Amino acid sequence: MGITALLWPTFMADFLSQSGGYTVLDGGLATELQRHGADLNDPLWSAKCLVHSPDLIRRVHLDYLEAGASIITSASYQATIQGFEAKGFSREEGEALLRRSVEIACEARDIYYERCGKGTCLDQRPILVAASVGSYGAYLADGSEYGEEDLIAGIKDEQGLCMNHIIIWAYSFHGDYGDAVTLETLKDFHRRRVQVLAESGADLIAFETIPNKLEAEAYAELLDEENITIPAWLSFNSLDGINVVSGDSLLECASVADSCKQVVAVGINCTAPRFIHGLILLIRKVTTKPVVVYPNSGETYDGVRKEWVESSGAKKDGDFVSYVGKWREAGASLFGGCCRTTPHTINAISMALSDTLSLH
Repeated sequence: MGITALLWPTFMADFLSQSGGYTVLDGGLATELQRHGADLNDPLWSAKCLVHSPDLIRRVHLDYLEAGASIITSASYQATIQGFEAKGFSREEGEALLRRSVEIACEARDIYYERCGKGTCLDQRPILVAASVGSYGAYLADGSEYGEEDLIAGIKDEQGLCMNHIIIWAYSFHGDYGDAVTLETLKDFHRRRVQVLAESGADLIAFETIPNKLEAEAYAELLDEENITIPAWLSFNSLDGINVVSGDSLLECASVADSCKQVVAVGINCTAPRFIHGLILLIRKVTTKPVVVYPNSGETYDGVRKEWVESSGAKKDGDFVSYVGKWREAGASLFGGCCRTTPHTINAISMALSDTLSLH
């Protein structure tokens, strides 16, 4: 699947227009899979379910569609060819699993539309499937795309932390991959994965949880060099509400995204809700492209207690969505959730946005 380059500038604007001026994304995938009983204590994380429980992935996609999501993301955030090879799969098998991640999401969309035809769903709205691409840090399975606070919790708990990545972790700390990882390193790492996902039937590619400017530049150059025919969004994460987790300027990172013709939206994900408003304003300084926001719940993982705990700024579903109107006023037009958000969160966001529109 692909669209002509002439349509890239208006792709997301046209979709938003069809959707009433805004759209709702899905929420956390891995934490929902775990809630349904999946064991994700593995370097592949949620991608492990592509091998062992694809039906469960489809079920979670459907839960989000029924909650009101109009964009669902594939279970490929942690799915890399290199990661699959490290688990004993061949390159061909790894590529097939990447394609399968998108096929499962498309199947969920088809099932949802079939239910709509029988009158058992909310509405037959336009729905997009986004192929998720996690950062190089996600492949390391050491949390380096998230930053210091999450890394410490990960080390205490050792969930998803491979011992052969301990040395790499020292260079990956706080979103910094070290001098050994260059622009070309990142492009070579992501190249085949992006090619496969671009030809998988997805409507767009979601480059997520980008921790530094270098990786944003790698994605932008890959989209151009490989003549990728579907659009993309670039989404960064922040620990301080000003910069991305590496310390690079969000303004500079968003400018990289703005300069790439295939990028049709720019945004923030896996970031505490209390920071989102200010980050939207920063992004709007350097781009007129639609802004996508899908923060996490604001909770913190306690590696000693082995559970998620409320922290400063953490929001329950009802409180979480109280921010949405302000985010919309600040200039965002795509809204969803990341870690620890659920179909209940997404339904609350959808309802809040509907209420906001009805008042105007």
